[in-house]
Amino acid sequence: MFEAAELDHKVAKADYKREEADLRRTLLDAQRALGEQRRFPVLILIAGVEGAGKSETVHLLNEWLDPRFIEVTGFALPTEEEAAHPPMWRFWRALPAKGRIGVFFGAWQTMPILERVLGKLGAGGFAARMEEIMRLERMLAAEGVLLIKYWFHLSKTQQKKRIKALEKRRETSWKVSRYDHALFEHYDEFIAVCEPFLRETSTGEAPWTVVPAADDRYRALFVGRHLLGALQARLATTTAPAVPPASTTPVPDKVNIIRSLTLKQPMTREQYDDALVEAQGRLARATRHKRYGDISVIAVFEGNDAAGKGGAIRRLGAALDPRAYRIVPVAAPTEEERAQPYLWRFWRHAPRPGRLTVFDRSWYGRVLVERVEGFAAEHDWRRAYGEINDFEEQLAGHGVVIAKFWLAISKDEQHRRFKEREATPFKQHKITAEDWRNREKWDAYEAAVCEMVERTSTGMAPWTLVEADNKLHARVKVISTLADRVEAALRR
Repeated sequence: MFEAAELDHKVAKADYKREEADLRRTLLDAQRALGEQRRFPVLILIAGVEGAGKSETVHLLNEWLDPRFIEVTGFALPTEEEAAHPPMWRFWRALPAKGRIGVFFGAWQTMPILERVLGKLGAGGFAARMEEIMRLERMLAAEGVLLIKYWFHLSKTQQKKRIKALEKRRETSWKVSRYDHALFEHYDEFIAVCEPFLRETSTGEAPWTVVPAADDRYRALFVGRHLLGALQARLATTTAPAVPPASTTPVPDKVNIIRSLTLKQPMTREQYDDALVEAQGRLARATRHKRYGDISVIAVFEGNDAAGKGGAIRRLGAALDPRAYRIVPVAAPTEEERAQPYLWRFWRHAPRPGRLTVFDRSWYGRVLVERVEGFAAEHDWRRAYGEINDFEEQLAGHGVVIAKFWLAISKDEQHRRFKEREATPFKQHKITAEDWRNREKWDAYEAAVCEMVERTSTGMAPWTLVEADNKLHARVKVISTLADRVEAALRR
């Protein structure tokens, strides 16, 4: 697939000068329109063989575009902080917001290719990493990101010529290191890995554009023209990228897993006091174990309004060192969060080893409240099941223990608790008109919960359904279950 890029492409200096000024002007116009509309972000990936002008192109983009609205992030070997999180964490943190351009100099393709060439990654592992990358890029595209991927290419002869030319001139000789010579010695091995990688990961949503890089002026104009065309094409559209039509296949009757629960479980205050102390003690010992520093923990709390999530979280926190856990309350997304793909605000809170993060509400809002209230289109919440499973798989693959709790109460018990809140001055802030309105959609929420559990309860991140009409029982079950999960991880 590199044959065309290896042809002798050249641009005369006079022709370059003549086109450069107009290209820069129209690129700035497109960037300005992007910032004014703020409908989508642009993410440019810069990759390719060494010596092919990747750095020069990044500098050129900063020169041609308004640097206030473009951010370049270079990715080399992971830092200590980055290595403490799942591999994709560092890329999610750097995603550009709507209306802005982000440039990733090296990205998620770098490490899989390098590890494959060096023999640290087998064919199966390499295929799995490619599939992971394609799932990420499909999600970004579905979220509206304009993803532009450039692969800068030189033939082996062209690369050798480039290295020699740089070494001959004193002002550029510093650009060539022993590392560059070592990579050149492995040129054939890299191409043998990179070619199938590009072929597999060049998709309709995120195709690779191979940039002929032997001639500096041709390379610059090639990238500038392509980037301009991509920006203008997206800016000219008035709708989101095409999406598949929603499924019209009727859903077969299924067992309602929530209605199968016995929501009022027996537990007296005396039983509760003893059981709570035991459960908190187990969790406290587990999180102080010498091997606890090798794992991290995420506890997800979802449930009906007034189901007792806050009370359960407070009793859980009482068993933990306050320095080693944090609670992330999740409400409607802020303006900053709405400018990013919906999982962005959760990725950035992923804990490092030895830490526990509690999500009071979570990414499941996409398939619950956003689904029921119509805030997300059907194709968006339907694709979210796979995206959420992929997100949790990446976390679990990095040693994160994921415990997900759905606290379920009956409609009558919720009504009783709502009335109690209205009658208790220090609880009145907990009840709003929105809570009463949501009761009118009880059946729709119940159906959404059942499908959520069916589609996202996995071996690595199972749901625990908590019968919560009796708050005492619910609190003990939550803490005992979390202790079970942490203890099991410590034994592995």
